[in-house]
Amino acid sequence: MVIQMPEFVTLERPSTGVAVVTMTNPAINNHGSWEGMLELWHAMTEARQGGARVTVLASGVEGTWLHHAWLRDLSNMFQGKEVTAPNDGWFGCADEITKQDVVTIAAISGDTSGGGCELGWACDLRVAEEGALFSQPEVRMGIGVGMGGASRLVRLIGRTITAEMILDGVPMTAERIYQLGGINKLVGKGQATEVAVAWAKRLASHPPAALGAMKRMLNSSQEMTLSESVMNDQRVFQEISGRPAAIAKMEEMQAKFDAGQSMHEAYWSDDADE
Repeated sequence: MVIQMPEFVTLERPSTGVAVVTMTNPAINNHGSWEGMLELWHAMTEARQGGARVTVLASGVEGTWLHHAWLRDLSNMFQGKEVTAPNDGWFGCADEITKQDVVTIAAISGDTSGGGCELGWACDLRVAEEGALFSQPEVRMGIGVGMGGASRLVRLIGRTITAEMILDGVPMTAERIYQLGGINKLVGKGQATEVAVAWAKRLASHPPAALGAMKRMLNSSQEMTLSESVMNDQRVFQEISGRPAAIAKMEEMQAKFDAGQSMHEAYWSDDADE
């Protein structure tokens, strides 16, 4: 089923627990107009509230993923002039990405910049196509990164390359970001969405309580000291591990081990080849 949003965004549910939200605004090359980002936020919210446990963010514009804010809206906002919509969408999208009951995968099918990059950094997982360029060009416009680009990126790839990207505004290839650990999967051209959706389907098949708990641990670990984070992990572990569904899964796995299965056979034999 595909739901057409008012102008630029489609919401698709390819399988239970999985949603694909696609931005297609070729007139401005998927730059983030206030109107477009508002639609993207609403679609992501609808996906989650409609039962998506994993949401894939995709692009319908060839060679492009999501770019920085549409400068006409941005400039007009600071001048008190007319804009395409209220500026709630960018922050709404970032908030949706961090929700604890949904995992987000960025299917980066082309070049991305500025706030688009920053939404990608905020996602839990990133699949990117070979040759895609990532850039934070804000300094070259005399402005700053405004959606957590510096803070999140430095945690993903380290201060040295983050400094180069945000202080000089230079692009980095997907290959370089992958080498530095900022991308999970590097795939051929035209494959990002397909690979991301296949991964999303597998993630959505995991027990929902455990998937959500792991997301909570990840989120909390970025805000806490190491000792606080370890204690929080234990609290979440205690919260979910005694539930009937978790106990049933443990019994199921132990039965496989008792039958002589190896770790690989018990846990991963059903996974598709990567």
